[in-house]
Formats: sequence, structure tokens, C-alpha cells
Amino acid sequence: MGSRLKFVVAYDGAPFAGWQSQKNGAAVQDHLERAFAAVSGTALRVHGAGRTDAGVHALAQVAHADLPDRSLAAAQWPSALNASLPPAIRVLRSSYVRATFHARFSARGKVYRYRIWNARILPPLEVGRAWLVAAPLDLETMATEAQAFVGRHEFASFAANRGKVEHDTWRTIEDVRVRRSAARLTIEVTGDGFLYKMVRLMVGALVRVGREPGLAGEIRDRLQHPARVVSSARFAAPAAGLILLRVRY
Repeated sequence: MGSRLKFVVAYDGAPFAGWQSQKNGAAVQDHLERAFAAVSGTALRVHGAGRTDAGVHALAQVAHADLPDRSLAAAQWPSALNASLPPAIRVLRSSYVRATFHARFSARGKVYRYRIWNARILPPLEVGRAWLVAAPLDLETMATEAQAFVGRHEFASFAANRGKVEHDTWRTIEDVRVRRSAARLTIEVTGDGFLYKMVRLMVGALVRVGREPGLAGEIRDRLQHPARVVSSARFAAPAAGLILLRVRY
């Protein structure tokens, strides 16, 4: 009788073509499926809580796989998988769960963190981890404008086209926090779900208003009138600064 294994995985997104399986086998999902095959001797499908784009990192992505048996204890799977995974992907912990659990459909929300380095020079250890924004940013304006995202809104103007029609672009954002520690700015977003490049477009809008406080009110206007948004108001922050912090169940 098969068993469903839930596991938490962290990865540096820089070397990979995002989470979702690719024809060239360069995605995080591909590496995990090859690791499961190496350990179990069986081709298995890995299901993630959500897709992350190329270059986006994760501290606690959640996934599951259906195993043919329980030949290993749940606690043994991280070490077994990590032995076959590249160092930039680590399975942190795992547990056997009921067959009704689904990494994606059982999730109640996600938390993302975006990192900005607001200075003239990006330190080498921040390369691939933060977006360098050299222009001064008005933190108070950014924090105030970020609250426009909180609540249930139509986020069509904060979503990119993935190649298919997105029929439901309403999402609920529970919290957006903007913090600064010296040159480092972090924007943490908690919501019930996210559209393609949604967080990066939200961050792009906040940096735009941080550079030009006179644009205050633009975010609220885009949420209320998505059809009339001009292209110059849309900018997706680079992938490298984004981290999937955790998935909530």
C-alpha cells in the first residue's frame, strides 16, 4: 500500500529554471523527482505548493510525493534525498501524511519576502539575494502605500501573462510589512494565493512610489481600475530578491 510523503525543501533559485518541471530537466521539481527515483527505484511525481520562477529562492517550499511503500522511515528521507540532490537544494524535514493532504490544494496561504539593497554598491554576498536600488527610497511612503494591498482585491494589474488566461484574479492579502535595517529593505507579503509575478509587480510598484512619493495613490488606483493601467506603471522587481518564506496550512 502506498504512502504520501510531505516534505519541506529549501533552495537557492539561481541555478535552476524555476520550480516547475522543464523539458531540459533543469527545474527544482526535476531534480527532486530524479532523487526520489534514485532512492526508491521508481519514477515518482512531486507536487509542490506553488511555482516559483527562475531565480526565486525558497526557505520552506512544501511538496508531496506518493511512495510505493514505507521502506524508509519518514525521518530518513531528507538524508537519502539530499545525497542525490545538488547542494543548492536541501530537503529539510518530512513526514507521512493522509492521502487527503495535497501540497497545493490544502494550502491556506503563503508568505513571501522580498529583499532590496538600497545603496550605491551591492556587497558581493548579496549578489543573487537582493535587488540593488541606488536611488533614495521614502520608506514611510512605501509602508503607507503598501497597506492599499491589504484586503480582497482584483489583482489583474499586478499579474503577468503565463501564456494562458487567468480566470480568477481576485486574491486576499492579509499583511504587507516594509522594514529597513541600514541599507537592507525587506517587504514581507502574506496572502491566500498569488498570481504569476504578483509579488514582484507589487514590489515594483512600491519602489516606484518610494522613488517618487508624488505618485502616492497609484497603487490603490490600479487595484480599483485595473483595465486603465498604463504600461509605464508596471514593473516587476527582479527574481533574485524574492524568497518563498513559508506555506501555511
